[in-house]
Amino acid sequence: MNRFQFVEDHKDAYGVKRLCEVIQIARSSFYAWLAAAPGRAKRHAADAALAARIRVLQDPDQGGDRAYGAPRITADLNDGVAPIERVNRKRVARVMREHQLAGIRLRRRVKTTIPDQSGRRFPDLIERDFTVGEPNRRYVGDITYLPIADGSNLYLASVIDLGSRKLAGWQVADHMRTELVEDALRAAARERGSLAGAIFHSDHGSVYTSKAYVKLCKDLKVIQSMGAIGTSADNSLAESFNAALKRELLAGRAAFPDQATAYRAVFRWVNRYNTRRRHSAIGNISPNTYEAAASATLAEAA
Repeated sequence: MNRFQFVEDHKDAYGVKRLCEVIQIARSSFYAWLAAAPGRAKRHAADAALAARIRVLQDPDQGGDRAYGAPRITADLNDGVAPIERVNRKRVARVMREHQLAGIRLRRRVKTTIPDQSGRRFPDLIERDFTVGEPNRRYVGDITYLPIADGSNLYLASVIDLGSRKLAGWQVADHMRTELVEDALRAAARERGSLAGAIFHSDHGSVYTSKAYVKLCKDLKVIQSMGAIGTSADNSLAESFNAALKRELLAGRAAFPDQATAYRAVFRWVNRYNTRRRHSAIGNISPNTYEAAASATLAEAA
């Protein structure tokens, strides 16, 4: 207990002077603390109100994101408000800590890469350069599993634009055959209109080195790129995406109740990911917002 509060609680029985002598604090300090009580009460009420706003921003049922930590929560709180009303990130972090509102933590990931036996190799054209920039120039992709309560799995293949962090293409299936990653790349091609000249970076999984996938890349004029064998850091952005998706969708649960629920959850999450979810790498805005700004800038330059 706060020593000043102890004196306040017992002063009627023992007196301020005696209590201050016993617990060794100056009476002037006690009275200064007492005089500041209204200000503390006001700050406490303001913090409680801020915590309530943060809970809404983390509530999926109200359009929130339970994985948001202090940086993204601060960006949401400050979005569109006057400078005088902006909230400091340190205060947001403190309130979240005091009210136990930390974002969902990462779950341990499980590898889904089947080693390549074909001997095909492609140069690393990314070289761990995951910086943002112009959209539709460089992509990364991977496969992750979605556990189902009956013991089965669904698998998600992704095609992520490095320039904007947008999930340009994706596909979910109950298998990890080559068709899964082919369908994801085709989805990205439909979304973009063309992938001609773009780089697609992946690991050395057998689906990415298969004859069918190599042919599809050639047909779409996509340039394949791969990191070193057995080095996850060379495709860390795609793996980070996978971890975030499962962390946020499962929210600590072991599995989805059924495949239909898992698919619907992924569909809703992807829509939010591209349209509303804030990404620190692109200035705490959504991928679609970033691409709209990039398109406007190019138009002005032309």
